[in-house]
Amino acid sequence: MRKSKTLARIRNGEVIRACVLGHYIPAYVCHAARVGYDCIWLDLEHRAQTVREIQAMLAYAHLYDIDIMLRSPTLEKTGLYRYLEDGAAGLLIPHVSTPEKARMLVDAVKFPPIGDRGLDNAGLDSGFHIHDEDEYVSWANRETFLAVQIETPEGVRNAEAIAATEGVDLIFVGPGDLGLRLRQSGEMTLDEAWEIVAAACKKHGKAFGGPTLPIAEMKKRRAQGAQLLINNSEFQNWSSGLKSSIQLFEELD
Repeated sequence: MRKSKTLARIRNGEVIRACVLGHYIPAYVCHAARVGYDCIWLDLEHRAQTVREIQAMLAYAHLYDIDIMLRSPTLEKTGLYRYLEDGAAGLLIPHVSTPEKARMLVDAVKFPPIGDRGLDNAGLDSGFHIHDEDEYVSWANRETFLAVQIETPEGVRNAEAIAATEGVDLIFVGPGDLGLRLRQSGEMTLDEAWEIVAAACKKHGKAFGGPTLPIAEMKKRRAQGAQLLINNSEFQNWSSGLKSSIQLFEELD
């Protein structure tokens, strides 16, 4: 059973080097691990993969020793912890605006005494049933993580209560949805929301972070104490690579 690089970074107070993937590209897993990323945010909220493709991506992550933080398309309890059984290092859940929802998620993905996750001990995460149950449960609660996304003004108002929820390991600020809603409500700026989340996480000893491009954004959020910094995706690579390549044609003229 592997150890989470994300959680190791959190416990050491270090930056979690993360990137984003939404498509079935096994080679991306290999190359991200090879250059030194700790974690891949695998987005299944806005991208679709088959069950077998997801299982393969998680197996590749184990092969190359890199965390997969899987953003789930479901809140169904058995569906959530099945991703962990298939090898996800952590789950990222969108639109968590209340401590009640955070607690529901903890119940789904953490074993007793923290939560109420169902026990199988026969998946990739446990080496397909080669460890005793008590050892497996202790490992799972210690080496898998729950990240929740704050993406609404209500979530910002409840940031402290969400951060105080036992079993929530990481708070993820979703600047897209949150920024949209804050612009519409005029309640506060996105920077003010980041400050509120940062203060809540500092008070309760929780890690936080989110998408941080460009470098100025990375530096700003790191100065606030953010540990999860996400600075790359397959879309970014395709776009920049294609732009660089198309320019070569101009040199032919």
